[in-house]
Amino acid sequence: MMRVTTKGQVTIPQHIREKLGITPATEVDFIEEGKRVFLIKKREAQPANRKFAKLRGTATVKMTTDEIMALTRSDR
Repeated sequence: MMRVTTKGQVTIPQHIREKLGITPATEVDFIEEGKRVFLIKKREAQPANRKFAKLRGTATVKMTTDEIMALTRSDR
């Protein structure tokens, strides 16, 4: 049995966090069904989003933002 703190917090048991892959910063949601409340792990970002996240901060081109913008807006 767990107790709710004065801040409305409870600790999710470690074996449940491990089973569901809940780590710090994982988003969860609560679903109400009648008198029951279920804790669910929110879906992770779509694969397309993860592709861009891996590339963040990896650019090696020595161009200014203005030069890059000029290339993307050229009428080729």
